[in-house]
Amino acid sequence: MTSPEGDVPERIDGLAQLGEQVSDLALVVARQTRTIERLVDAARSPAAAAGADTALLVDLFALHTDAATCAVSASEADRPAFELLRAGLERLIVGRGGAVVAPPAGTDFDARTMEAVDVHPTDDTSADRTVAELLRPGLVVGERSVRPAAVVVFRSGQSSGDSVRQRNS
Repeated sequence: MTSPEGDVPERIDGLAQLGEQVSDLALVVARQTRTIERLVDAARSPAAAAGADTALLVDLFALHTDAATCAVSASEADRPAFELLRAGLERLIVGRGGAVVAPPAGTDFDARTMEAVDVHPTDDTSADRTVAELLRPGLVVGERSVRPAAVVVFRSGQSSGDSVRQRNS
């Protein structure tokens, strides 16, 4: 007499196959989970490292600006040494995930990384809202501007005194 559920050995074989398939699927899910975790860790690492190194980068940046100042004001004999020191400090900053922001004249003003310390009037509309002069370089760590670059910006159609009065009113 046969049971309504079917033959018992066939059911056992079917359950064994189902168990193997579930086990294989569990291995695939575990492998994908490890891959996703590795990708998430890799994505977090630069940001976490940048966060941990921000204080160090600020100190390196201060030394960088001091070395740049010394390179400009030093004697002809000492100038190359200070310039090499400045370049080496900049490489350290970049190697640790930072970037020195030193926009040349003519670069479009970027409020995220620059601070307009002064405004020069201009009649040239193509120069409007571009950097006229770099006063002090800035520092960016990851996506965050830690020290904005101090710049003078061209502005067409108004004098520098007008812009200050507009901000204060």
